[in-house]
Amino acid sequence: MTTILWVLAGMILAAALHAIGQRTLRGFPAQRATDYAGDAPRFDIREQFNGPLRCEGVIYGPLGRVSSRFTADFEARWDGNTGVMDEHFRYASGATQDRQWQLTLGNDGNIRAEAADLVGTGTGRQEGAAVHLRYTIKLPESAGGHALDVTDWMYLVEDGTIVNRSQFRKFGIKVAELVATMRKVPQ
Repeated sequence: MTTILWVLAGMILAAALHAIGQRTLRGFPAQRATDYAGDAPRFDIREQFNGPLRCEGVIYGPLGRVSSRFTADFEARWDGNTGVMDEHFRYASGATQDRQWQLTLGNDGNIRAEAADLVGTGTGRQEGAAVHLRYTIKLPESAGGHALDVTDWMYLVEDGTIVNRSQFRKFGIKVAELVATMRKVPQ
């Protein structure tokens, strides 16, 4: 009888893991930049991430509750297809964080992204009204020092606002999600 219970438990666990995997494949991570190829307005990171920008957002923890709120000021500049974007974050907790991105845009729309707190190099693509990036980020020691796999999707809307949705995963399991808006600061 005990063997039958273990076999049933194993079958139930396998079915649950399969269902979770199927949901994941049809959801957020399953998007492709080409899904947005015909969408307007056209998102060109050299135009949209140029000059001063303001960002506001929230971070959701693993249980779906807001765990952090933030505002950030960005300053981006380009020389041809090579750009630098400085970010200064201010969290509701009073903490601050700075990051500098080095971005390279290929003539084919592919993006290469580097920053001091990335593990390796991020890659992505701009297509139509969307930009997609994937990278691994190392959290500061004060936040556990974990390396998390990040999937960023940014969508340009008609008024020039960029809506950013990012998921952070550890061992394939979503541990946080970020939702933010970015807009150019009038000069």
